[in-house]
Amino acid sequence: MDFTLTKSQKEIQKAVRDFVKGEFDKDMGLDLEKERAYPAEVLAAACDLGFIGIHFPEKYAGADLGLFENCLIGEELCRKDSTLGLALMLTGYGAECILRFGSEAQKEKYLPVVAEGKAFSAAAFLEAGQGFDLRTVQTTARKEADGWVISGAKSLVLNGGTAGFYVVLCRTDDAAPAPDGRLSMFVVDAGLPGISCQDAGRRMSCNMLSAADVTFDSVKVGADALLGSEGKGFVQVNAYFNELRVVLAALAVGIAQGAYEKALAYIKQREQFGKKLVEFHITWHKVATMATQIECARTFVYRAAWTFDQGKLDAGLSAMAKMTAAKAAVDVAYEAIQLYGGYGFMTEYEVEHFYRDAKFIDLFCGAVGVQKDVIAETIVGKIK
Repeated sequence: MDFTLTKSQKEIQKAVRDFVKGEFDKDMGLDLEKERAYPAEVLAAACDLGFIGIHFPEKYAGADLGLFENCLIGEELCRKDSTLGLALMLTGYGAECILRFGSEAQKEKYLPVVAEGKAFSAAAFLEAGQGFDLRTVQTTARKEADGWVISGAKSLVLNGGTAGFYVVLCRTDDAAPAPDGRLSMFVVDAGLPGISCQDAGRRMSCNMLSAADVTFDSVKVGADALLGSEGKGFVQVNAYFNELRVVLAALAVGIAQGAYEKALAYIKQREQFGKKLVEFHITWHKVATMATQIECARTFVYRAAWTFDQGKLDAGLSAMAKMTAAKAAVDVAYEAIQLYGGYGFMTEYEVEHFYRDAKFIDLFCGAVGVQKDVIAETIVGKIK
């Protein structure tokens, strides 16, 4: 197992670094976050360079590369600016469900518009009061002669209200012998009658992307809206989360790296008590701990992404990567604020929004308790 980047991967990494130097503007990012506006022009430029959906096949406007390359892009975007990086990388939230489980017609219809920046996607899975127990989904899809009728409400859907389509997890068969077989997944165009959205308002992080409670009031979809096979929704959504966790872990590594680099530059020029901060021994230890956390997290992410690209879906490894990288991002960004002192609390010095974005990653797709459950379940399964 060699995680030394190939020539092609290094070229991708350099291309993203060049891109963010030219397209990521600090003041623009702060203004957009404050106004809850999306960086549409930056997305268009990223799509032109093939950064969005690089892991999609070429016939769907991708580059036919792997999860590893997608992670490299996300890491570098968030390294420069965590908020802009999240905004770009999460425009296709849920699109991998179509990539992995959809029909040819579904892939042709939905994947290119995501890769080209023409539409956002949204995964509508969770419901109010549900926690992360997907088996308790109450949204239903009732089969009819010419399709399905979807009814129910989804809570805090990222890209809700702005997405061009939703990937919706529904209960389709209460009589199935196992709870896992009672759910199915559907792709639903956002413009269909019966869909309404209630904006979730301003949040601690990720305000460039919308979030909304989405209600499906007897929404009629065709038989071709079913993703994969009926009764496979639970398996599909968990497989998707396993992939998503690796991407989120890569974003967390980028956030940690960005906060670390800003703090390192600051302590080299900031003076206290007649000495540069970097000259204090306690500062050495802080920097050493931060750097170690980042490298540990990056190794986890690269291993998880490499494993996925080898065709092995390791749920425990994905959860370990996400848990480790999210903790590293939160810890490193927090320590960066401490090194800045009072200035770290100020928006213009940027590290505070790295911390807020790190916490978003920590909670998104399951907080640490969920990740531990996934890890422990894989371990117990191996013992049995």
